[in-house]
Amino acid sequence: MTAAGDGPWLDDAAGRLVRPFTVSNGRTRPTVALDLMSQLMATGATPLGYLGPEHAQALDLCRAPVPVAEVAAHLKLPVAVTKVLLADLVDCGALTTKPPAFHHNPTDRALLEAVLDGLRRQL
Repeated sequence: MTAAGDGPWLDDAAGRLVRPFTVSNGRTRPTVALDLMSQLMATGATPLGYLGPEHAQALDLCRAPVPVAEVAAHLKLPVAVTKVLLADLVDCGALTTKPPAFHHNPTDRALLEAVLDGLRRQL
């Protein structure tokens, strides 16, 4: 029995009916360097050839800039699989990617203080 909104590939009792790496045809390495915070955005170009439903979902999620980690969470797939799917979309020109703003200095003091300040406001 499927849960509402989960589609035919999820089952309440059994869980996911298709192994995650089946979605990427067993591929584990993306052709494009992506990290969890890499930003992706749809270009508006229509991908040529067949793309699976997960590709279409990922493309739909990337209408506005979104990080890899968020796409993986929405797709409910491991990040490694999501990176392969996203790299397919980058390769065919349907997505663009850019590294996160702190790519060259991930321990930038101003960035860390801004994150800390945001966390304090949430508590």
